[in-house]
Amino acid sequence: MIIDPGEDAVAGVEEVVREHKLQPVAVLLTHGHLDHTMSVVPVCGDHGVPAYVHPGDREMLSDPQKWLGIAPGTPVFGKLEFAEPDDVKELTDGVVLDLAGLEITVDHAPGHTRGSVTFRTPGLQDIPHVLFTGDLLFAGAVGRWDLPGGSREELLASLARVCLPLPDETVVLSGHGPQTTIGRERATNPFLTEAAPLSVKPRGM
Repeated sequence: MIIDPGEDAVAGVEEVVREHKLQPVAVLLTHGHLDHTMSVVPVCGDHGVPAYVHPGDREMLSDPQKWLGIAPGTPVFGKLEFAEPDDVKELTDGVVLDLAGLEITVDHAPGHTRGSVTFRTPGLQDIPHVLFTGDLLFAGAVGRWDLPGGSREELLASLARVCLPLPDETVVLSGHGPQTTIGRERATNPFLTEAAPLSVKPRGM
């Protein structure tokens, strides 16, 4: 699975695929911002695979500028034209995807964007639980909420509902920055402290 292929991601994806003799099966998008989707069309096209995105962010694939707070017609991206991949599948909250032998649970996590989601996998052998958070949760920080479709209140609620109930050993792989764990963020991240009163009881993966 390829998650959030951003700008200039094609060469890196191809290098990893060749080096490890992999066969991509899908592109998963945590949200629709360009730094996470810029290469989705060529990556999907090169491998004949679908892109998975929440319907709340699907429009960003073909019309990204207004969701970045940029007025229509502003020549920020030159003559680039944006379009959806040929095969787009929409995600829903709580759906479990069976891809590449893994069960991947999707949690709708609005706040950074309306259609932000996380992807979580159970532990396998010596591999711990993993949560791909996109721009919801970073090591020591969270994603911004001041762009169109963002909401600080929704982001805190998503942290409380999606992140805080997970086991401390859950590995967090975010859209930016270093790897962390839920336990580390629970203990040190001020935004999770603020979200804690909204949380529900812990759950397993």
